[in-house]
Amino acid sequence: MSREPDLRQRVRPEWIDYNGHLSEAYYVLVFGFATDALMERVGMDRTYLRETGCSLYTVEAHVRYLREVPPDSELLITTRVVDAGAKKLRVCHEMVVDGELVATEEVLALHVDGEQGRTAPFPQRIADELAAAVEPAPEYAGRSIG
Repeated sequence: MSREPDLRQRVRPEWIDYNGHLSEAYYVLVFGFATDALMERVGMDRTYLRETGCSLYTVEAHVRYLREVPPDSELLITTRVVDAGAKKLRVCHEMVVDGELVATEEVLALHVDGEQGRTAPFPQRIADELAAAVEPAPEYAGRSIG
């Protein structure tokens, strides 16, 4: 991975399981932080939620746990937008520790108007930001569990 990470997160002691490494739920928590960071970068921050009532809702996710993560590791997360539609967003997160890929997550999220309880199109400025951020999908994207 040659680009700068989109998120850095230190593993907290309470995230370590009985096997002595990062518990599976906390990989997903950190990937969620990375989705939040992407939302902030494209203008879907707390102000946006308050003003529009809209946010991203994850409707599907696929996590690959590739390596164990020891206590006190620094997690570097890179996020790529691989598809952006009128109301949906597909992103891939990659988690690296000490230069080694340890986990990935592919997420399908919908732009939802929380007050209406249904999907809504992205505002044009956010749609443009997302469209400009689209990158080719990594080789693991779109796979099913096997």
